[in-house]
Amino acid sequence: MRILFIGDIVGNPGRMIVEQKLPELQKEYHPDLIIANAENASNGRGLTPKLAEALFDANIDILTMGNHVWDNREILGYIENERRIVRPANYPKGVPGLGYTLVKVNQAQIAVINLIGRVFMGDYDSPFTTADQILSEIEPVTPHIFIDFHAEATSEKLALAHYLDGRVSAVVGTHTHVQTADEQIFPGGTAYLTDVGMCGPVNSIIGMKKEQVLQRFLTQMPVRLEVEQGPAMLNALFLELTEQGKAASIKRITLK
Repeated sequence: MRILFIGDIVGNPGRMIVEQKLPELQKEYHPDLIIANAENASNGRGLTPKLAEALFDANIDILTMGNHVWDNREILGYIENERRIVRPANYPKGVPGLGYTLVKVNQAQIAVINLIGRVFMGDYDSPFTTADQILSEIEPVTPHIFIDFHAEATSEKLALAHYLDGRVSAVVGTHTHVQTADEQIFPGGTAYLTDVGMCGPVNSIIGMKKEQVLQRFLTQMPVRLEVEQGPAMLNALFLELTEQGKAASIKRITLK
């Protein structure tokens, strides 16, 4: 099974480069499943039904989310009935949407799980125990299990990957918008990358206008951040999984 995972899509520049470069990536890698993190797709904060449909029309199969999932209220009813979007599973019980979804790929199935970190992030349920609970439901169904772990702390991401090594196919980090260079396959067969990076403007600070970010750092005053414009880059990850759900290869991708 071949999986293409696209890092956090940031605003219009991120959406545009994904639409532009995805056909090229499909031609080169022939992915069976395309997943993307879309929690910043709407002006850098959240997602709307219209933008979700545009990303699906661009051949993305599954959208994962994160801490900005609720920033656009119109997503609330939409996400409740859309199985192609997964929000963090370790939100408290009763919130709209799904924490994981099962997707049929050729003759197999794969589970796509979204989790959110707690270190520097918020008061969420434990991603570790939430993963245990979900795996108790999924493991009898399929060995192909992909996790987008939307978290800030590298230690928390690495800890979850080690905790789940051999039980899931991949633990891939999002949220920081900075692609790391530590891709690896753990002894148990789980692929790992601390952060896939982003799809967004190159001449920015994690996709946002530099002047605004610098003003916030220099003054410690609240500043509303806006998505930068201009040339963009695409960060992604390509995975190959065996029939047993183990990672056979992992490759970082950066396109401009």
